[in-house]
Amino acid sequence: MWVRAHAGRRPGPSMRGAAWAARRRAGQQWPRSPGPGPGPPPLLPPPRLLLLLLLLGGASAQYSSDLCSWKGSGLTREAHSKEVEQVYLRCSAGSVEWMYPTGALIVNLRPNTFSPARNLTVCIKPFRDSSGANIYLEKTGELRLLVRDIGGEPGQVQCFSLEQGGLFVEATPQQDISRRTTGFQYELMSGQRGLDLHMLSAPCRPCSDTEVLLAICTSDFVVRGFIQDVTHVPEQQASVIYLRVSRLHRQKSRVFQPAPEGSGHWLGHVTTLLECGVRPGHGEFLFTGHVHFGEAQLGCAPRFSDFQRMYKNAEERGINPCEINME
Repeated sequence: MWVRAHAGRRPGPSMRGAAWAARRRAGQQWPRSPGPGPGPPPLLPPPRLLLLLLLLGGASAQYSSDLCSWKGSGLTREAHSKEVEQVYLRCSAGSVEWMYPTGALIVNLRPNTFSPARNLTVCIKPFRDSSGANIYLEKTGELRLLVRDIGGEPGQVQCFSLEQGGLFVEATPQQDISRRTTGFQYELMSGQRGLDLHMLSAPCRPCSDTEVLLAICTSDFVVRGFIQDVTHVPEQQASVIYLRVSRLHRQKSRVFQPAPEGSGHWLGHVTTLLECGVRPGHGEFLFTGHVHFGEAQLGCAPRFSDFQRMYKNAEERGINPCEINME
Protein backbone atom coordinates (compact mmCIF):
# COMPACT_ATOMS: atom_id res chain seq x y z
CA MET A 1 0.00 0.00 0.00
CA TRP A 2 1.20 3.52 -0.75
CA VAL A 3 1.31 5.25 2.61
CA ARG A 4 2.19 8.95 2.80
CA ALA A 5 3.38 10.59 6.01
CA HIS A 6 1.36 13.69 6.98
CA ALA A 7 3.64 16.27 8.58
CA GLY A 8 0.83 18.55 9.72
CA ARG A 9 -1.67 15.97 11.00
CA ARG A 10 -2.37 15.72 14.70
CA PRO A 11 -1.89 12.21 16.09
CA GLY A 12 -4.91 10.07 16.81
CA PRO A 13 -5.56 8.67 20.30
CA SER A 14 -3.98 5.30 19.49
CA MET A 15 -0.79 6.73 17.91
CA ARG A 16 2.33 6.36 19.98
CA GLY A 17 4.44 9.50 20.17
CA ALA A 18 7.65 7.91 18.93
CA ALA A 19 6.01 6.39 15.87
CA TRP A 20 4.26 9.66 15.02
CA ALA A 21 7.47 11.65 15.36
CA ALA A 22 9.30 9.19 13.11
CA ARG A 23 6.55 9.41 10.50
CA ARG A 24 6.66 13.20 10.57
CA ARG A 25 10.38 13.14 9.90
CA ALA A 26 9.79 10.69 7.05
CA GLY A 27 7.35 13.12 5.44
CA GLN A 28 9.91 15.96 5.39
CA GLN A 29 11.86 14.63 2.44
CA TRP A 30 13.13 17.99 1.27
CA PRO A 31 14.14 21.22 3.07
CA ARG A 32 11.49 23.92 3.28
CA SER A 33 11.60 26.59 0.58
CA PRO A 34 13.33 29.80 1.70
CA GLY A 35 11.23 32.90 2.39
CA PRO A 36 10.65 35.62 -0.18
CA GLY A 37 13.63 37.65 -1.24
CA PRO A 38 16.43 37.57 -3.77
CA GLY A 39 18.50 34.47 -4.02
CA PRO A 40 20.93 32.77 -6.36
CA PRO A 41 19.54 31.61 -9.71
CA PRO A 42 18.66 27.90 -9.95
CA LEU A 43 21.47 25.66 -11.09
CA LEU A 44 19.15 23.61 -13.30
CA PRO A 45 16.11 24.51 -15.39
CA PRO A 46 12.86 23.63 -13.58
CA PRO A 47 11.98 20.48 -15.64
CA ARG A 48 15.40 18.97 -15.09
CA LEU A 49 15.37 19.99 -11.44
CA LEU A 50 12.01 18.27 -10.94
CA LEU A 51 13.28 15.08 -12.58
CA LEU A 52 16.38 15.10 -10.40
CA LEU A 53 14.30 15.50 -7.24
CA LEU A 54 12.08 12.59 -8.24
CA LEU A 55 15.09 10.37 -8.87
CA LEU A 56 16.69 11.33 -5.57
CA GLY A 57 13.42 10.77 -3.74
CA GLY A 58 13.17 7.25 -5.17
CA ALA A 59 16.73 6.48 -4.13
CA SER A 60 15.85 6.81 -0.45
CA ALA A 61 13.47 3.86 -0.64
CA GLN A 62 14.70 0.27 -0.58
CA TYR A 63 13.43 -2.10 -3.27
CA SER A 64 13.70 -5.87 -3.16
CA SER A 65 15.65 -7.49 -5.97
CA ASP A 66 12.73 -9.71 -6.98
CA LEU A 67 9.85 -7.43 -5.91
CA CYS A 68 8.53 -10.25 -3.71
CA SER A 69 10.82 -10.24 -0.68
CA TRP A 70 12.94 -7.65 1.13
CA LYS A 71 15.90 -8.10 3.43
CA GLY A 72 17.58 -5.14 5.09
CA SER A 73 19.53 -4.02 8.11
CA GLY A 74 19.15 -1.13 10.52
CA LEU A 75 22.93 -0.84 10.63
CA THR A 76 23.06 0.49 7.05
CA ARG A 77 21.15 3.63 8.06
CA GLU A 78 23.34 6.71 8.28
CA ALA A 79 23.00 9.08 11.21
CA HIS A 80 21.48 11.88 9.08
CA SER A 81 19.05 9.66 7.18
CA LYS A 82 15.31 9.42 7.71
CA GLU A 83 14.13 7.14 10.47
CA VAL A 84 11.35 5.59 8.38
CA GLU A 85 12.30 3.31 5.47
CA GLN A 86 9.85 2.78 2.61
CA VAL A 87 9.71 -0.80 1.31
CA TYR A 88 7.77 -1.57 -1.89
CA LEU A 89 6.75 -5.12 -2.78
CA ARG A 90 4.75 -6.14 -5.85
CA CYS A 91 3.94 -9.81 -5.40
CA SER A 92 1.14 -12.05 -4.17
CA ALA A 93 3.47 -13.70 -1.62
CA GLY A 94 6.90 -13.09 -0.12
CA SER A 95 8.69 -12.12 3.06
CA VAL A 96 10.27 -9.22 4.96
CA GLU A 97 13.40 -9.73 7.08
CA TRP A 98 14.77 -6.75 9.03
CA MET A 99 18.02 -7.39 10.87
CA TYR A 100 19.18 -5.13 13.72
CA PRO A 101 15.89 -3.16 13.60
CA THR A 102 16.14 0.57 14.36
CA GLY A 103 13.61 3.29 13.57
CA ALA A 104 10.67 2.06 11.50
CA LEU A 105 9.58 0.54 8.19
CA ILE A 106 6.53 1.24 6.06
CA VAL A 107 5.82 -1.86 3.96
CA ASN A 108 3.82 -1.07 0.82
CA LEU A 109 2.14 -4.16 -0.62
CA ARG A 110 0.56 -4.41 -4.06
CA PRO A 111 -0.35 -7.46 -6.14
CA ASN A 112 1.46 -8.08 -9.42
CA THR A 113 -1.86 -7.87 -11.26
CA PHE A 114 -4.54 -5.18 -11.16
CA SER A 115 -7.15 -5.79 -8.52
CA PRO A 116 -9.20 -3.30 -6.47
CA ALA A 117 -8.01 -2.93 -2.86
CA ARG A 118 -11.50 -3.68 -1.55
CA ASN A 119 -11.21 -7.23 -2.91
CA LEU A 120 -7.79 -7.97 -1.41
CA THR A 121 -6.92 -9.54 1.92
CA VAL A 122 -3.40 -9.44 3.38
CA CYS A 123 -2.25 -12.14 5.79
CA ILE A 124 1.08 -12.05 7.61
CA LYS A 125 2.80 -14.78 9.58
CA PRO A 126 5.74 -13.72 11.79
CA PHE A 127 8.88 -15.85 11.85
CA ARG A 128 8.98 -17.98 14.99
CA ASP A 129 12.14 -16.24 16.19
CA SER A 130 11.04 -12.74 15.14
CA SER A 131 11.92 -10.06 17.70
CA GLY A 132 12.92 -6.43 18.00
CA ALA A 133 9.84 -4.63 16.61
CA ASN A 134 6.09 -4.26 16.85
CA ILE A 135 4.00 -4.64 13.68
CA TYR A 136 1.01 -2.33 13.25
CA LEU A 137 -1.83 -1.84 10.80
CA GLU A 138 -1.66 1.85 9.86
CA LYS A 139 -4.12 4.14 8.10
CA THR A 140 -4.01 7.95 8.03
CA GLY A 141 -1.89 8.13 11.16
CA GLU A 142 -3.88 5.67 13.26
CA LEU A 143 -2.15 2.49 14.46
CA ARG A 144 -3.64 -0.87 15.44
CA LEU A 145 -1.26 -3.43 16.92
CA LEU A 146 -1.07 -6.70 14.95
CA VAL A 147 2.05 -8.39 16.35
CA ARG A 148 3.64 -7.48 19.68
CA ASP A 149 7.39 -7.80 20.08
CA ILE A 150 7.12 -9.15 23.61
CA GLY A 151 4.39 -11.60 24.58
CA GLY A 152 2.97 -12.30 21.13
CA GLU A 153 2.17 -15.82 19.98
CA PRO A 154 4.94 -17.05 17.65
CA GLY A 155 3.83 -17.84 14.12
CA GLN A 156 0.25 -16.59 14.65
CA VAL A 157 -1.36 -15.49 11.39
CA GLN A 158 -2.97 -12.03 11.22
CA CYS A 159 -5.24 -10.96 8.34
CA PHE A 160 -6.76 -7.67 7.25
CA SER A 161 -8.29 -6.06 4.18
CA LEU A 162 -5.94 -3.91 2.13
CA GLU A 163 -8.56 -1.17 2.43
CA GLN A 164 -7.97 -1.09 6.20
CA GLY A 165 -4.42 0.19 5.82
CA GLY A 166 -0.80 -0.86 5.42
CA LEU A 167 1.99 -2.28 7.55
CA PHE A 168 4.02 -0.07 9.88
CA VAL A 169 6.91 -1.88 11.60
CA GLU A 170 8.46 0.02 14.53
CA ALA A 171 11.62 -1.11 16.31
CA THR A 172 11.31 -1.35 20.09
CA PRO A 173 14.03 0.13 22.33
CA GLN A 174 16.77 -2.45 22.88
CA GLN A 175 20.04 -2.33 24.80
CA ASP A 176 21.50 -4.92 22.42
CA ILE A 177 20.15 -5.29 18.88
CA SER A 178 22.86 -7.70 17.74
CA ARG A 179 20.61 -10.73 18.19
CA ARG A 180 17.39 -9.15 16.94
CA THR A 181 15.71 -9.87 13.61
CA THR A 182 12.12 -8.97 12.79
CA GLY A 183 10.61 -10.98 9.98
CA PHE A 184 7.34 -12.23 8.55
CA GLN A 185 5.84 -13.89 5.50
CA TYR A 186 2.92 -12.31 3.70
CA GLU A 187 0.23 -13.39 1.25
CA LEU A 188 -2.23 -11.30 -0.77
CA MET A 189 -5.47 -13.03 -1.64
CA SER A 190 -8.68 -12.03 -3.35
CA GLY A 191 -12.29 -13.08 -3.15
CA GLN A 192 -13.10 -16.32 -1.32
CA ARG A 193 -9.40 -17.19 -0.96
CA GLY A 194 -9.01 -14.12 1.19
CA LEU A 195 -11.50 -15.53 3.69
CA ASP A 196 -9.69 -18.82 4.26
CA LEU A 197 -7.42 -17.65 7.04
CA HIS A 198 -10.15 -15.53 8.63
CA MET A 199 -12.18 -18.72 8.98
CA LEU A 200 -9.43 -20.29 11.09
CA SER A 201 -10.70 -18.37 14.10
CA ALA A 202 -14.31 -19.40 13.52
CA PRO A 203 -15.82 -22.21 15.61
CA CYS A 204 -15.16 -25.66 14.15
CA ARG A 205 -18.18 -27.16 12.47
CA PRO A 206 -18.89 -29.72 9.76
CA CYS A 207 -19.25 -28.36 6.23
CA SER A 208 -22.65 -28.33 4.58
CA ASP A 209 -23.23 -30.25 1.34
CA THR A 210 -22.95 -27.02 -0.65
CA GLU A 211 -19.67 -26.08 1.04
CA VAL A 212 -18.20 -29.51 0.35
CA LEU A 213 -19.14 -29.41 -3.34
CA LEU A 214 -17.70 -25.90 -3.68
CA ALA A 215 -14.51 -26.94 -1.86
CA ILE A 216 -13.96 -29.60 -4.52
CA CYS A 217 -13.74 -26.84 -7.13
CA THR A 218 -11.73 -24.20 -5.25
CA SER A 219 -9.33 -26.05 -2.92
CA ASP A 220 -5.57 -26.27 -3.40
CA PHE A 221 -5.71 -29.98 -2.64
CA VAL A 222 -8.42 -32.63 -2.96
CA VAL A 223 -7.40 -36.13 -1.85
CA ARG A 224 -9.04 -39.36 -0.78
CA GLY A 225 -7.42 -41.30 2.02
CA PHE A 226 -7.06 -42.31 5.67
CA ILE A 227 -5.90 -40.66 8.90
CA GLN A 228 -2.74 -42.36 10.13
CA ASP A 229 -2.06 -40.23 13.20
CA VAL A 230 -2.86 -36.89 14.87
CA THR A 231 -0.36 -34.80 16.85
CA HIS A 232 -1.49 -31.85 18.97
CA VAL A 233 0.80 -28.82 19.32
CA PRO A 234 -0.64 -26.66 22.15
CA GLU A 235 1.98 -23.90 21.89
CA GLN A 236 0.89 -23.30 18.29
CA GLN A 237 -2.82 -23.95 18.98
CA ALA A 238 -2.75 -26.45 16.12
CA SER A 239 -3.26 -30.14 15.38
CA VAL A 240 -1.22 -31.93 12.71
CA ILE A 241 -3.06 -34.70 10.83
CA TYR A 242 -0.90 -37.30 9.05
CA LEU A 243 -2.59 -38.80 6.00
CA ARG A 244 -2.13 -41.81 3.78
CA VAL A 245 -3.66 -40.90 0.43
CA SER A 246 -5.10 -43.53 -1.89
CA ARG A 247 -6.33 -41.13 -4.61
CA LEU A 248 -4.78 -37.76 -5.46
CA HIS A 249 -7.35 -35.64 -7.28
CA ARG A 250 -5.49 -32.31 -7.08
CA GLN A 251 -2.67 -30.74 -5.11
CA LYS A 252 -0.58 -27.57 -5.01
CA SER A 253 3.04 -27.17 -3.89
CA ARG A 254 3.61 -30.92 -3.65
CA VAL A 255 1.97 -31.27 -0.24
CA PHE A 256 1.77 -35.05 -0.67
CA GLN A 257 4.73 -37.18 -1.73
CA PRO A 258 4.77 -40.78 -3.07
CA ALA A 259 5.11 -43.39 -0.33
CA PRO A 260 8.65 -44.84 -0.24
CA GLU A 261 7.52 -48.44 -0.60
CA GLY A 262 6.13 -47.74 -4.09
CA SER A 263 2.58 -48.80 -3.23
CA GLY A 264 0.95 -46.11 -5.35
CA HIS A 265 -0.09 -44.18 -2.23
CA TRP A 266 1.00 -40.71 -1.12
CA LEU A 267 1.96 -39.42 2.33
CA GLY A 268 1.60 -35.95 3.79
CA HIS A 269 0.12 -33.91 6.60
CA VAL A 270 -2.36 -31.07 7.04
CA THR A 271 -3.03 -28.77 9.99
CA THR A 272 -6.15 -27.49 11.68
CA LEU A 273 -7.08 -25.64 14.86
CA LEU A 274 -6.38 -27.37 18.16
CA GLU A 275 -9.84 -26.39 19.38
CA CYS A 276 -11.41 -28.57 16.67
CA GLY A 277 -10.41 -31.62 18.73
CA VAL A 278 -9.46 -33.80 15.76
CA ARG A 279 -8.85 -37.46 16.63
CA PRO A 280 -7.71 -40.43 14.55
CA GLY A 281 -10.77 -41.84 12.83
CA HIS A 282 -11.42 -45.10 11.04
CA GLY A 283 -12.59 -45.23 7.48
CA GLU A 284 -11.92 -43.30 4.29
CA PHE A 285 -12.33 -39.52 4.00
CA LEU A 286 -12.19 -36.88 1.28
CA PHE A 287 -9.81 -34.13 2.42
CA THR A 288 -9.82 -30.61 0.96
CA GLY A 289 -8.05 -27.40 1.94
CA HIS A 290 -5.68 -24.62 1.01
CA VAL A 291 -1.94 -24.04 1.23
CA HIS A 292 -0.88 -20.93 3.15
CA PHE A 293 2.71 -19.99 3.96
CA GLY A 294 3.83 -23.39 2.70
CA GLU A 295 1.52 -25.31 5.04
CA ALA A 296 -1.54 -27.34 4.03
CA GLN A 297 -4.54 -26.31 6.09
CA LEU A 298 -7.58 -28.53 6.32
CA GLY A 299 -10.88 -27.35 4.92
CA CYS A 300 -13.87 -29.67 4.47
CA ALA A 301 -13.25 -33.35 5.18
CA PRO A 302 -16.40 -35.50 4.90
CA ARG A 303 -16.36 -39.28 5.03
CA PHE A 304 -16.00 -40.51 1.49
CA SER A 305 -19.29 -42.43 1.65
CA ASP A 306 -21.10 -39.20 2.64
CA PHE A 307 -19.39 -37.32 -0.17
CA GLN A 308 -20.48 -39.96 -2.70
CA ARG A 309 -24.06 -39.51 -1.57
CA MET A 310 -24.09 -35.70 -1.78
CA TYR A 311 -22.20 -35.69 -5.08
CA LYS A 312 -24.64 -38.17 -6.66
CA ASN A 313 -27.64 -36.15 -5.44
CA ALA A 314 -26.21 -32.92 -6.85
CA GLU A 315 -25.35 -34.64 -10.13
CA GLU A 316 -28.91 -35.92 -10.54
CA ARG A 317 -30.25 -32.41 -9.91
CA GLY A 318 -27.69 -30.82 -12.26
CA ILE A 319 -26.29 -28.46 -9.60
CA ASN A 320 -22.72 -29.72 -9.33
CA PRO A 321 -20.40 -26.66 -9.53
CA CYS A 322 -17.66 -28.87 -11.03
CA GLU A 323 -16.93 -32.52 -11.75
CA ILE A 324 -14.62 -35.00 -10.06
CA ASN A 325 -13.74 -38.54 -11.05
CA MET A 326 -15.42 -40.79 -8.50
CA GLU A 327 -13.72 -44.01 -9.60
